Amino acid sequence: MKKIEAIIRPEKLDSVRHALEKVSSPGLMITEIEGHGKQKGITRQWRGKEYKVELLSKIKIEVIVKDKDVDLITKTISEAAHTGSIGDGKIFIYPVENAIRIRTAEQGDVAV
Repeated sequence: MKKIEAIIRPEKLDSVRHALEKVSSPGLMITEIEGHGKQKGITRQWRGKEYKVELLSKIKIEVIVKDKDVDLITKTISEAAHTGSIGDGKIFIYPVENAIRIRTAEQGDVAV
C-alpha cells in the first residue's frame, strides 16, 4: 500500500475530487494548509502599494491506495490539478506498512 499526498491549488479541489471519483478512488482526506515552494510567496498590490504574501493557501489531499493503483491515482490528480503555472503543487508517495479497519479489524489491502 502507498499513501499519496498531493498539495494543490484550492480552486482545483473540485476538479481533483471529481476526477478521483471517476476512477473509483478509495476514500480521501482533505486539509486546508498554508505554505510556499521555491517561489517563496507572491507579491500583491493593494491601493497602489506592493506587499508580499509569503504563505499561500493550499489544499492537501491524502489517499491510501493499493500498490497497483499508484500510477493511475497520481496521473489523475496531476491532470486534474494542472494549470501550467507556477504553484500548481506537488505529489508525494510514501510506503504504508499496514491499514486496519477499526469496525471489522480487517487488515491490509482489504481495509483500504
